[in-house]
Amino acid sequence: MDKLLTEAFEQAGFTLNDKQKNQLITYYQLLIQWNQRINLTAIEEEQDVVYKHFLDSALFFKASGKVDHLSLLDVGTGAGFPGVVLKIMAPTLSVCLLDSLNKRVDFLQKLTATLQLEDISAIHGRAEEWGHKATYRQQFDLVTARAVARLSVLNELCLPFVKVGGRFIALKGPELNNELADAERGIALLGAQITDIIEWELADTFKRNIIVMTKTANTPQKYPRRAGTPQKTPL
Repeated sequence: MDKLLTEAFEQAGFTLNDKQKNQLITYYQLLIQWNQRINLTAIEEEQDVVYKHFLDSALFFKASGKVDHLSLLDVGTGAGFPGVVLKIMAPTLSVCLLDSLNKRVDFLQKLTATLQLEDISAIHGRAEEWGHKATYRQQFDLVTARAVARLSVLNELCLPFVKVGGRFIALKGPELNNELADAERGIALLGAQITDIIEWELADTFKRNIIVMTKTANTPQKYPRRAGTPQKTPL
């Protein structure tokens, strides 16, 4: 797996040191072990995990620029993608992982302890609730989400956490035009604007659109709305 990691990440322009590769290997082993007990991922083959989880998570850095000593919230992190991978690759990044399923949070706490990662936490709850807590609302330099919801829904779940001047970076699939059209009104309403869209492709393996939104104004206090509402009636 060491060679597989090296080749995959170098294809995308990333260089992993030995510690980072060992951490990702341990991550994979723990992921597969826990996946026998709780549903963390449908992807288990080494090559698929390396490309479709680890490398895919790292593509965040194609849009983020320097992240040294910045704070990041990963909304709907699941098994830690992309948040844990980003922490491994950028050790000075302060990371908070948010997920609505307690069993996944248990896994994340075990994972981060096993990997001996510092300045990273995993919290249980819904974005609609945590987005109104003073210690989390508009407190993060960076917020990200991957494979969580359509952009029209995702914006309301994520943008309330971004501080003014900070960025929300969403990792989306190749079919983006309809999502963007549906999300435009909500983005402006929540106090942000799209500042970049990066299209990235790795041979025939997968394609990604990375959407960067910059927070330009405070999010109105009523957002996010109560749990379930953003999904039922997107902005």
